[in-house]
Amino acid sequence: MTASSPIGPEIERLIQLLAKLPGLGPRSARRVALHLVKKKESLLTPLAAAMAAARDTIVTCQVCGNIDTADPCTLCRDPRRDPSVIVVVEDVADLWALERAGAVSARYHVLGGVLSALDGVGPEDLNVESLIDRTRADGVKEIIFAVNATVEGQTTAHYVSDQLAGLNVKISRLAHGVPVGGELDYLDEGTLAAAIRQRTAL
Repeated sequence: MTASSPIGPEIERLIQLLAKLPGLGPRSARRVALHLVKKKESLLTPLAAAMAAARDTIVTCQVCGNIDTADPCTLCRDPRRDPSVIVVVEDVADLWALERAGAVSARYHVLGGVLSALDGVGPEDLNVESLIDRTRADGVKEIIFAVNATVEGQTTAHYVSDQLAGLNVKISRLAHGVPVGGELDYLDEGTLAAAIRQRTAL
């Protein structure tokens, strides 16, 4: 004899959907669902309204690939940004991370992933052609690759830089190595090797 569920199908559905979110497994999803149900008026109702509004208004920027409620996005329309520099990122999450750091005031371009033979992701699956078109048309002087320091990320950066060859733009990438506040004894060999290769003068 199987035990009956202590919750209704609607709450069970909420738990199943929450469990699909990054960082949430079934147990965490149950805790989140219970918290939302307990705070129905102050949390669940406004959250549902915000999600519905996001579903109806969020679009992908046709210029850079960012997500926003306007197309072109807020960053592409910002006149204070340097249009001669484009920072190329793998995903929108990377763009947001760079914006939080506040280290650059340039335009962005979201590739939408990286080349990966194992995952069946080829050049045609990435947002490369529009980057080439932007580089030709916008008077771009520098492309900065801000991709992850993985084999796939570096392979993608090399592929895209090859496609940009002959367009008379400076191509650079983020430095790799010792993080601010990092201790050498705790770093892996790959990070240390990258730091030595990309050493700078004092």
